[in-house]
Amino acid sequence: MRIAFLACAAALLVTACTSVNTPEDADPYMWLEDVHGAQALDWVKGENAKAQARLDGDKRFATYRREALAIFTAKDRLSLPQFRAGGIDNIWQDDKHPHGLWRHASTASFRAGRPKWTTLLDVDALAKAEGKNWFWKRVDCLAPEDRLCLVELSDGGGDAVEIREFDTKTKTFVDGGFRLDRAKQTVEWIDRDTLLVARPTSDADTTESGYPFTLKLLKRGQPWEAAKEVFRGERKDVSVAPRAIRDADGKLQATIAERRVGFFEAEYHLLDGGKSVKLPLPRQSSLRGYLDGQLIFTLQEKWRDFESGSLIAFDIEKTRLGLNYEWQHQGRPRETLTAATLIVQPNARQTIDAVHVTRSTVVVQFLDNVKGAVEVYRHDGQSWRGRRLGLPQDSSLVVRSAQASGSLVFVTSESFLQPTKLWWADAEAARVSEVTSLPARFSASAHVVEQNWAVSRDGTKVPYFLVRPKKMKGDGSTPTLLFGYGGFQLSKPPAYLPEMGKLWLERGGAYVIANIRGGGEFGPAWHQSALRENRQRAFDDFAAVGEDLIARKVTSARRLGIYGRSNGGVLTTVLMTQRPELFNAVVVESPLVDMLRYHKLSAGASWTGEYGDPDVAGDRAFIAAYSAYQKLKPGVTYPEPYVTTNTEDDRVHPGHARKFSAKLAEIGAPYIYFENTFGGHSNDADPAMNADRWARHYVYLTQKLMD
Repeated sequence: MRIAFLACAAALLVTACTSVNTPEDADPYMWLEDVHGAQALDWVKGENAKAQARLDGDKRFATYRREALAIFTAKDRLSLPQFRAGGIDNIWQDDKHPHGLWRHASTASFRAGRPKWTTLLDVDALAKAEGKNWFWKRVDCLAPEDRLCLVELSDGGGDAVEIREFDTKTKTFVDGGFRLDRAKQTVEWIDRDTLLVARPTSDADTTESGYPFTLKLLKRGQPWEAAKEVFRGERKDVSVAPRAIRDADGKLQATIAERRVGFFEAEYHLLDGGKSVKLPLPRQSSLRGYLDGQLIFTLQEKWRDFESGSLIAFDIEKTRLGLNYEWQHQGRPRETLTAATLIVQPNARQTIDAVHVTRSTVVVQFLDNVKGAVEVYRHDGQSWRGRRLGLPQDSSLVVRSAQASGSLVFVTSESFLQPTKLWWADAEAARVSEVTSLPARFSASAHVVEQNWAVSRDGTKVPYFLVRPKKMKGDGSTPTLLFGYGGFQLSKPPAYLPEMGKLWLERGGAYVIANIRGGGEFGPAWHQSALRENRQRAFDDFAAVGEDLIARKVTSARRLGIYGRSNGGVLTTVLMTQRPELFNAVVVESPLVDMLRYHKLSAGASWTGEYGDPDVAGDRAFIAAYSAYQKLKPGVTYPEPYVTTNTEDDRVHPGHARKFSAKLAEIGAPYIYFENTFGGHSNDADPAMNADRWARHYVYLTQKLMD
């Protein structure tokens, strides 16, 4: 919101900060925002019936679904590991356990590739016993023994969760233990009998985005009403969350309130001795971990001598000393009492995607020219020194888990045509060894991968990956699916997508990922260049990739389709309205579309830092210039989109997709609409539902681009 604030300060631009009201009475489809309203659900039922007749009724649907279900329920899928209690945890789904088994095995058996699993919790059995539609969300265990855990479960798959205390030794929920009813909440252990909780219970402690802005200490056996408040933000914040900072042995070193004043802006308040003091860091910084008295942060803006994108270590003890004693030590300036050191500064073609901490190292997951790398950093007493792990190149690398009490790290590698592999690494010794690999889920021998560059409207070079048949004719006849996201600093590197390979590539299609601005592929600047009033750059980048594919005679407008979900739904609906002649298929999944009301729906108010605030006149003007819901016009020939969402999506409101489709119907434009009734924003928590989902996607794409 900094740009809007500065505009207010300038007399000539004061109108940019005039509040405006959304003309709700001018929107004939407001009733579709009533998520579980009878009229809205009747409309959904009717639309679903039409979509199923069109897509499920296609003779290819049964084959596509069977192939997808075999992938999602295969017995030889990877067991992605999480370190806990001297061993490995895993959440496993198959056809008999679609909602998951929480399992545990020894580290030795897992590393040997023959894990001996013990089931801790059967989520499907729990759901059946309690008459709920439970989905597994997360678990947080009390270090170092990790016996007592807080299990997060969602009824229906949304972001709101119920939290229960679980004993991993008895494999039961603790009788009379901690239990918090459904809410968008976060919790940290302080000790065996104390939790630090961020939990909204009324408008008095809920932000406009629907998240908590107070922290309370909850004692064992204490009713929520008696919990002691220890920190309070403001209603206009995005959220407040607790952060319990522990060392390698599980000892609590600090308690921090993370106050998100914007989606990308945060304050970190040290809760120390009954006081709350703000750490002297820039707002565009992210807490990544703790090692030997140092808090590890990434910076999304320049600060002191550190460039944007840097990874730094922040000395918490010197900071605590300075904060507690009012900077009065021998007249030393504040900076000497908040010592920060540089760990690594990525170059212009790199970005830090994730950071993990072991007992003695900081493990950094990079993208280097949109390809993965993992480096390990240690402090030698004077400076930080790094070594790159010997993992596959030209792949996406993801650090899945790091051993806080030791040196082991699990990493997956994958590329478009190479199945996912799981590796373990010793971070101290920088040794790497393969644990296991997925078998090939589709025949990749007929395809090849290229990284190309398109030139956007303003001259910016935009990279994209193209997966195409080796024997592509080069006459523009290849059916091509173009994927884009372009927001929230999320990067889109190479990925092994077995359902895409089986249902699309094997049938002669090509697949493209466009690394457009708004993402994080080249660091904070790549993201920030497409924020707010500059959003059109992301749309122009995406169009430029489509044009480049046509210019290279990979495909043609007749054979080119686009896909985007969530923020990617903004992208695809805008491109559909701005460049309808460029595409023949548009998959719009779990989308934002009505950008003049997005901030009033579900968690939308938290994203004004990304898009702008429609209640501010200046912001409203540049949002209205592209908002696809308002841009639909009769008499325009639009490509027929497939629009799909989820009733239980409490992050991106299903009203976006519903209203967009209703308006298409109003102007006489063709469309297909389907709404899943459970699963939440992830939309893939249940294997059978996920098989249906992708079968419909690819039946639609086959109809539009291959027939």
